Amino acid sequence: QIKPQVEKVKAIQSIPRPKTRKQVRSFLGLVGWYRRFIPHFSTLAAPLTELTKKSNSKVRWNDDCELAFQSLKKQICRAPVLQCPDFSKPFVVQVDASNVGLGAVLAQGRAGEEKPVLFLSKKLFDRQKRYSTVEKEGLAIKWAVDSLKYYLLGREFILQTDHRPLLWMQSKQHQNARIMCWCLALQPYQFTIQHCPGKKNLIADYLSRLPEMC
Repeated sequence: QIKPQVEKVKAIQSIPRPKTRKQVRSFLGLVGWYRRFIPHFSTLAAPLTELTKKSNSKVRWNDDCELAFQSLKKQICRAPVLQCPDFSKPFVVQVDASNVGLGAVLAQGRAGEEKPVLFLSKKLFDRQKRYSTVEKEGLAIKWAVDSLKYYLLGREFILQTDHRPLLWMQSKQHQNARIMCWCLALQPYQFTIQHCPGKKNLIADYLSRLPEMC
């Protein structure tokens, strides 16, 4: 394990300050996924947790909230949360798409205990926002694999998506020309697609929605 490079954590460092109670909850869900790696997590997160209580109809951001927000972002971007890639072990790529962006996480580790190697986030172009849901999810896969080519090419890996219809993507049997083109572009890679329910694909989902918050 080593300290993460700047480009590996840029997507996390660029997270804007939450403006609504829903956004605060989403951020806490993101960092909470790695709480077992963050010392004194509950204490650090306490000012933000207070904002999510039903009695607080408005987000009243103060210095304690800002300190908690910045501290948690810093913690999630440091070792031992972020793992140095081990090329002798398989990678897991978690992807997701929203109406505004794409998100991905490269991870390694035992099932359910994966640790992130790097985070990725990308804003959709206007024309891409008009894609169907399955096309956006397919685009997320193509973009993530291309972006992680250095780690993935020539190695078997698992690709996780919360969009069940994409499980047939490897069969390359689809009438959608755009998706067929992406399938062909992915042929050099050796991967297995797994369905990952939304609750377990939380990090990639959050990253795909970052442009909506900016």
